[in-house]
Amino acid sequence: MKAHAAAGTEGTENEKHGTVGAVALDAAGHLAAATSTGGYTNKPDGRVGDSPVIGAGTYARDGVCAVSGTGKGEFFIRYVVGHEIASRIAYQGQDLSTAASGVVDGDLAPHKIGAGLVAVDAEGAVCAPYNTPGMFRGWVTSEGKAFVATHETIYEVAL
Repeated sequence: MKAHAAAGTEGTENEKHGTVGAVALDAAGHLAAATSTGGYTNKPDGRVGDSPVIGAGTYARDGVCAVSGTGKGEFFIRYVVGHEIASRIAYQGQDLSTAASGVVDGDLAPHKIGAGLVAVDAEGAVCAPYNTPGMFRGWVTSEGKAFVATHETIYEVAL
């Protein structure tokens, strides 16, 4: 994650809409993910995005990680983004941040699509990589510390 700073940039109107994603690690160690979407404007009839496709925009595997993503759904489906991140952790031993950034900044980069996600691993580590100018995100640690961000700056907030 980016370093904390005292001041930041506010999101533009274009950045204040779209997908809402959530991931959670409960006290019993279970992981969960959920994703809703603002949709794709002027989408073709019959198009199904990545949000309802388990493994693409939404994925959780107990003992590994939970992922909720946003971007051009066809690529999230093609790369099975959530499952790919979990597989890199489970089978290659990557940490959450390395696995998630590898998919967002590596696998998806050649397609020049906006993409971002929020993820939590089985130990409670959180990451939210994105390749756009900004992405609204927030999280609460197991210690009860809360953080929010829109762009590079991450703010700690009181609950």
